[in-house]
Amino acid sequence: MKIGVTVFLREGTHHLWENGLGQNALFLLMLLERLPQVSHCFVVNGGPGSAHDMPCPVLDWAEAATTCDLIIELGAHIHDDWASAFRARGGRIIGMRVANDFAIDMQSIAHHRPPGQLVFGVVYDQIWTLPAFAESCTAWYAHVLRAPVRIMPHLWSPTLIAADGVAHYRPGTGRWFAAIMEPNISTVKTCHVPLLVCEQVFRSAPGFLSSIHLYNADPFPVDGYFAQFAATLDCVRQGLVRFAPREKTSVVLREAANCLVSHTIENAQNYLHYEALFGGYPLIHNSGLLGGCGYRYRDLDCEDGARVMIAALLGHDAGLHAYRSKVRDFLGTLDPTSAANIATYTNLQ
Repeated sequence: MKIGVTVFLREGTHHLWENGLGQNALFLLMLLERLPQVSHCFVVNGGPGSAHDMPCPVLDWAEAATTCDLIIELGAHIHDDWASAFRARGGRIIGMRVANDFAIDMQSIAHHRPPGQLVFGVVYDQIWTLPAFAESCTAWYAHVLRAPVRIMPHLWSPTLIAADGVAHYRPGTGRWFAAIMEPNISTVKTCHVPLLVCEQVFRSAPGFLSSIHLYNADPFPVDGYFAQFAATLDCVRQGLVRFAPREKTSVVLREAANCLVSHTIENAQNYLHYEALFGGYPLIHNSGLLGGCGYRYRDLDCEDGARVMIAALLGHDAGLHAYRSKVRDFLGTLDPTSAANIATYTNLQ
């Protein structure tokens, strides 16, 4: 079987690992290449750019139509006419959804924005999604896209961050620099709760945090509601918070912070979490899908988050060996080359 995974290569130098969709495609291709029923894997380019450091040969739509037996729509949408012709010659199409499309689409409807990841008119053989979205999106996909939905394992490998230089936690610094790195482009992943957690830490234990670095602050207007919200916080008024644009996780953890504070809503599987855990950093989070790793607080409970954060940072160095061991076992379950994950895909019908 020959399989193509769609990717949107933008203009200019494009790398698969520069966003979450690209990383999903890369890790999926790493696994697909190891399946006994797969002879060739391809990147199907749905964008205007050219390929740079792609893990597989790159096809355009015309080449994919005559080369592939199965297309996995992931990073670039398939057009209705192309899909109809491809299916007519016996091709199969799987839609892989790796974001909380229900939440994104509801926001698009409410705010009159363009449609999100859903594609209307394409007939899918199956829809694949991740455990993080099983509860919020399964019915949405099944009813709107009219295809059976399968929950597939989330995949991750340290391959990319190893090439970039892994940031490793250094114990014994005695000072805590917190980073908040949520994208701030959808309500499912924003900085508001992590910032309130840090605010509560600052109020209850002054001097505990040396600084707070808040990244991806670009979407917020300097005179908008977020600015008004931030101005009410003591940690902001006292100058502890540094607002910054997007930055690589490895750079932040290596140069600007030694702990990460996160919060998501129905979005419990994130590469950001895995990268921080892999480096041994204390991860303060509310995710139920991290195998018990990191330091978890109750959803939307900023006071519990502050309690967990203080306890975590006070005990992290002493428990670092056990922390790293637990993380290693958990991240092994995400490995695209693991026998268990390969078997899951091999046994699909």
